[in-house]
Amino acid sequence: MPDEFRSSRRDVLRYAAASLTLLVFPVGRAEAAGKPSLIGVRVWPSEDYTRVTLEYDRPIKYQQMLIKNPDRLVVDVDDVAFNSVLASLPGKIAKSDPYIKCIRAGRNRPGVVRVVIELKGKVKPQVFSLQPVGEYGYRLVLDLYPAEPPDPLMALLNEKSQAREKPRHGRVERMATVVLDPGHGGEDPGAIGHGGHYEKNVTLAIARRLKAKLDAEPDIRSLLTRDGDYYIPLRKRVEKARRVRADLFVSIHADAFVRPTARGSSVFVLSDHGASSSAARWLANRENAADLVGGVNIGVKDPHLARTLLDLSQTATLNDSLKLGRDVLGQVGHINTLHSGHVERAGFVVLKAPDIPSILVETAFISNPQEEKRLLDNAYQDRMAEALLRGIKRYLADNPPPPKSRLARLD
Repeated sequence: MPDEFRSSRRDVLRYAAASLTLLVFPVGRAEAAGKPSLIGVRVWPSEDYTRVTLEYDRPIKYQQMLIKNPDRLVVDVDDVAFNSVLASLPGKIAKSDPYIKCIRAGRNRPGVVRVVIELKGKVKPQVFSLQPVGEYGYRLVLDLYPAEPPDPLMALLNEKSQAREKPRHGRVERMATVVLDPGHGGEDPGAIGHGGHYEKNVTLAIARRLKAKLDAEPDIRSLLTRDGDYYIPLRKRVEKARRVRADLFVSIHADAFVRPTARGSSVFVLSDHGASSSAARWLANRENAADLVGGVNIGVKDPHLARTLLDLSQTATLNDSLKLGRDVLGQVGHINTLHSGHVERAGFVVLKAPDIPSILVETAFISNPQEEKRLLDNAYQDRMAEALLRGIKRYLADNPPPPKSRLARLD
C-alpha cells in the first residue's frame, strides 16, 4: 500500500465509520463565507482509467485514504464550503463506469467535507492538485487506475480474433501495426473554434474513421490511444504505442492560430535541432502544454520511457518519419490547401518514440470559421481519413515493416 494511504488501525476504523454517516444538506451563507467553494465537477470514465475533477475557486488542502471491505477511496477536503455543486456529485456517475460504483459527499466533521468513492474493484488511485491554467481554476484530480491495467496488445489481438480473417497479399510479409492518436480529450478540449466546437471531438471522429479504413486492409491493424472523451498524458500515448510494438504512430489534430485567417493542413515530425519555423515552434509549445490543461500527476515518472528516449539523430527513425510525413502530406494536399508545402519539424513530446516513425497531422485550422465547418462535415472527415490511409499505405508499400513476432512486446 502506498505511503499516502498508510495509517493506524484506529484511523482506518474512524474513516470507515465516518464514511457511512455522511450528512448531505445545504449550508448557510455564514459557513460559506471566506471558504473555498466548489465551482465545477467533471467525471471522465474510460477503460484506461476514470478521472474525477473537483474545481475550486481557491487553493485547498486535502487528505486521502484507501479503505477495503468494501473498496473505497476517501478524500477529506479541509475548510471548504458544502454547496449545491458538491451535492450534485452522486448524479455524475454512470452505471457503465468501469471503476466507480457510486460517489457521495458531505460534511464529516466541522470544517471538513468528505468525498467517498465506492469502487467496483481494486484500483491504484492517484490524487493530486493542479494550479489554475487556461479556463480552469484550482483543481483536485482523482484518477482511478485499475490494479491490473488493460493490455493494449491484448486489445489488438482480441479485435483481430473477433474480426473475419483477412486475405493476405502484397509486399507486406506481416501485419503492420498503426497507432492512431486523437489529440486532446477530457479535461483538455484542445483548440476551440469560432462556433464553439472542440478540437478533441474532431480529432476523435477522424481517427475513428481512419481506424475503420485501416482495419479493413488485409495487412494492417490499428489501435487508438483513446477511444472516448478522456485525457491521456502525452508520454502515455507514446508508451502505449511502444507497448504494442507499433510500426507507425499518427497523431491527429485540428490546428489553431491567433489569426482566424490561417488555413490549410500540415504534417509535422520531431525535430532534433529546433523547430523548422516560428509557427512550428509556437504550435509545438501549445500542443506540449496539453498536459498542463489535461492534468498530469507530475509526481509519477515513467522510468521505462525515460531510459529509452534515445538520441534520434543516431537512429533511422527520424528519416522514416520524414518519409511517412511526405507520403501523407502528398495525399492530404489533394483534399485541402496545404499550410506548408513541406513536412515541418518541431519538438513535439508526443512524437518522441525512439523506435517508431511518428507524425503529427494538423487536418485543418479549427480557428478558421470556414475550415471549422469543413472539419464538422462528415464527408470532409471521411475524405481526410481516406487521404491519411493512402499516405500510410504508400509508405508501407515502399517501407514494409521488418519481420518480428506478432506477439512481441516490451517488458
